[in-house]
Amino acid sequence: MREFIVEADGGSRGNPGPAGYGAVVLDGATGEALTEAAEYIGVATNNVAEYRGLLAGLRAARALDPSARVHVRMDSKLVIEQMSGRWKIKHPDMKPLATEARSVYPPDQVTYEWIPRERNKHADRLANEAMDAGAKGRQWSPAQSRAALDTPPSGPPGDAAAGAAKARAALAEGRAPSAGQALGTEQRPAASGAGQAPSGQHVTAPSAEQAPSEQHVTAPSAGQALGTEQRPTASGAEQAPSGQHVTAPSAEQAPSEQHVTAPSAGQAPSEQQPQPPGEGRPSGSGGETAHEQRVTSAPGWSAAPDLGAPATLVLLRHGETPLTPQKRFSGSGGTDPSLSAAGREQAHRVAEALARRGTIQAIVASPLARTRETAEIVAARLHLDVTVDDGLRETDFGAWEGLTFGEVRERHPDDLDAWLADPQAHPTGGGESFAETATRIAATRDKLVAAHAGRTVLLVTHVTPIKTFVRLALGAPPESLFRMELSAASLSAVAYYADGNASVRLFNDTSHLRP
Repeated sequence: MREFIVEADGGSRGNPGPAGYGAVVLDGATGEALTEAAEYIGVATNNVAEYRGLLAGLRAARALDPSARVHVRMDSKLVIEQMSGRWKIKHPDMKPLATEARSVYPPDQVTYEWIPRERNKHADRLANEAMDAGAKGRQWSPAQSRAALDTPPSGPPGDAAAGAAKARAALAEGRAPSAGQALGTEQRPAASGAGQAPSGQHVTAPSAEQAPSEQHVTAPSAGQALGTEQRPTASGAEQAPSGQHVTAPSAEQAPSEQHVTAPSAGQAPSEQQPQPPGEGRPSGSGGETAHEQRVTSAPGWSAAPDLGAPATLVLLRHGETPLTPQKRFSGSGGTDPSLSAAGREQAHRVAEALARRGTIQAIVASPLARTRETAEIVAARLHLDVTVDDGLRETDFGAWEGLTFGEVRERHPDDLDAWLADPQAHPTGGGESFAETATRIAATRDKLVAAHAGRTVLLVTHVTPIKTFVRLALGAPPESLFRMELSAASLSAVAYYADGNASVRLFNDTSHLRP
């Protein structure tokens, strides 16, 4: 079942006085602004305007999908408490509005949450735009709205809401959006030729001062179409989430900035996978099993007119353990460490972030202590149960467990070289190859997607499983595992559609860890 977030507000300049409302419908999985509504309603009270905003937001959501689940967020304590049934409605002007709002969706499809005013800025600005238009004798126009443009996106980094407003404002002025303006709809990977990233995004060649891993992906060009969500097709290039650039981080970068980079030789695979020697090893090097190849998306646009809501797997890496800052191999065959104090704090921060989003419907965790502990902290905040799935466990690193990359290089150089060069190779002493891990993750993915069709599920797992989910979704070769950086307590997300296509929506988001 698809999920929407409705943010609504209303205001009156006089109470009663000239009044207006605003509402925005967001995609529950991505935070993308799907549609806006606003209207000048003449002389009314604040509360009436707020109810009118709620009603408009629910109607806008129903027009998109009458079967969706809707989570309403408003900064009006009165409306939230009354619509939740905890306070009685006494005012005669509000009773019919509340009754009408309850009739838009069945009651079991709608939940309500009070939020502070600073978190409701998009709807607040829409309401003020409507009142400003009314003061000039006009009605609010979507083409002239700048509410999303002036509001920080409420979704993940790279969210398209602000980009949509920029493009809309540019079109209203009779000019094409510039290359620096993101598209208003989610751009999903399309077939691309050499030198071009998916969806027409161009990859610049590195300068003399720029390492090969620091190539930037520019924003979509003005020639790219707006208005419809593109279905993913086969692609030979990598795409940064929602038009973000992919780069090795500089000293000035904030922790929430997303980047994919080849780690240094001192990074262990369980923390940051080392880049293997040699570039450009072909994808047919034996690292992909028949099972992986079977589920790879076929090229071309989907012929199905409506595939329904995807199964969205939100991938949470566990919080730090004592081994994490030491960059030691920490798989499923070692000491099974618990979270450190820093790791528990990270888990609480991500729990609060997910609670604010309000979209997680189930939680599944790896059986290892650090993932179960992280999952239980999140589950307590979201009031959900935790299911354990052994398929989400970390790779078994054999005799390398507890060692740093440098220590492995010193003690087992030949085994390490073989492991870096071939996904079929095993760590010293047995363990699990990356090819075996990929087969396990693909089977686990298929089982979870089938069990949670149309739902948003949080998977609390580890570095290698998360990178493998992303690699398989992108159809990337096995060596791509060594070219992704994944931080402790970071969030990534992949959506899976009924036709077998997948869309990577988020990668290594750590914005919730900021103080």
